[in-house]
Amino acid sequence: MTPPQKRPPAPFPLTVITGFLGAGKTSLLNALLRDPALAGTLVIVNEFGEIGLDHLLVERMDGDMLVMTSGCLCCSIRGELVAALEDILRRRDNGRIAPFQRVMIETTGLADPAPVLQTVMAHPYLMLRFHVDGVVTLVDTVNGNATLDAHEEAVKQAAMADRLVLSKTDLPTAGSSSVRRLRARLKKLNPGAVLLDAAKGEATAGALLDAGIYDPDRKIPDVRRWLNAEGFAARGADDHSAHVHHQRHEDGSQGEGEKHDVNRHDARIRAFCLRHEAPLAPAALDLFLGLLRKSLGPRLLRVKGIVALRDDPSRPFVIQGVQHVFHPPLRLPAWPDADHSTRMVFILRDMEPSFVEVLWQTLTGLVEPGAATCANPLAPTKGGLLA
Repeated sequence: MTPPQKRPPAPFPLTVITGFLGAGKTSLLNALLRDPALAGTLVIVNEFGEIGLDHLLVERMDGDMLVMTSGCLCCSIRGELVAALEDILRRRDNGRIAPFQRVMIETTGLADPAPVLQTVMAHPYLMLRFHVDGVVTLVDTVNGNATLDAHEEAVKQAAMADRLVLSKTDLPTAGSSSVRRLRARLKKLNPGAVLLDAAKGEATAGALLDAGIYDPDRKIPDVRRWLNAEGFAARGADDHSAHVHHQRHEDGSQGEGEKHDVNRHDARIRAFCLRHEAPLAPAALDLFLGLLRKSLGPRLLRVKGIVALRDDPSRPFVIQGVQHVFHPPLRLPAWPDADHSTRMVFILRDMEPSFVEVLWQTLTGLVEPGAATCANPLAPTKGGLLA
């Protein structure tokens, strides 16, 4: 009698908490760790410099706290992060640490979240044991607009988020008009992210976590919530210029007698989605994703999608990528809802949506764009690709 094969354990959700300096990451982490729902959470705190101080402000949970002090998570620490994640898995499997159920990583204020996500998505073993649940980005409402103006890192943190948390809205210095302006700016920068107010008690564990593709209770894909294509404004393929013109005046980014600042960091970000009704040839999708990675590289901040293929239209593929690193496509047993169209959302930097649209139309055989294009672009850059 053949012994039953042992199934690998379900991967642990991994959440990245980021935000610019002083945004309140440690305060949020403290609040989250007091929630009984997060018992069994292992926290990795990243510190920059030889003397670590931030971890003294983070509540320790039965020793399940790992402090890394050798450098920033977005650069030299990547090798150490791999080693640390592999080590905690070995210790958990051998019963040498408490059996955690979730991992949270708090980055430094200057960290780029992309390499952290890529570390898990590109590593063969870590990819089996962890799944990226989401990126939570805090934005300080007192200094948020000025920070986005001055620091490209802050813009990238917001653009790549699954959840955006506004902090310090209860402070008098925040200012209601400034907060409204910041909200509108973040919504255009990342229309697919859920926007929450920490001071109003909205930044709970239930609202911030389990933002990934799987419903943790039912263990089934929740693609509609994860993709949130509805957050991107729908438009036809032939009204791009009119839509952009309206958008620029509506948000106040270019009013009467005001010259648009093409050097503003979030003016370099494009958030949009593509929709296609007919199933695609698998070879066309492979070529499309391959050319995206090679052509855009670091300009492709994030891409998510659900795709219908001709070989089996009843079982769609789910794709997700961060810059040049793509997670292996996941084939679903069935469509999660009544909408069986292909939908892909993109966050680009220094690249016009038209580049992706033309590439898409060419490789899918669309001489005339029959696919609807939904977009929420900011004011256009000069010519397309920036130097």
